[in-house]
Amino acid sequence: MTRRQARELALQTLFSIELGKHEPPSALDDALARPDIGGEDAFVRELVLGTLDHAEYSDQTVAPLLQNWTLERIPTVDRLILRMAVYEMRHCSETPRAVVINEAVELAKKFSTEDSGRFVNGVLSNVGESGAA
Repeated sequence: MTRRQARELALQTLFSIELGKHEPPSALDDALARPDIGGEDAFVRELVLGTLDHAEYSDQTVAPLLQNWTLERIPTVDRLILRMAVYEMRHCSETPRAVVINEAVELAKKFSTEDSGRFVNGVLSNVGESGAA
């Protein structure tokens, strides 16, 4: 499994927790039971648990950057992508900020609306510039 696939799995797990109302340990166990996980299980676990633990911080970081939007109005998957990216920028120093933004944009293009890639890029680029993350 590549890092991109690990991020996809982490996002899917977060979505399952958020909308499916699955308990985090159970959702994570299900995700990590995949036979193709390879050596990325620790990364998936870190992204899921870190994103959950730091959701409030991520929301506070992103909320002022949402021009004419609120966190409640943006699609759930976009909100989860933004939370995960802010967590990764802040706490996974081995991943360059530009890579985090690019990966988040690719997730948005794949899993969300037609305009989500541009939206996520714009928000995360401003997080990067502000030094808030």
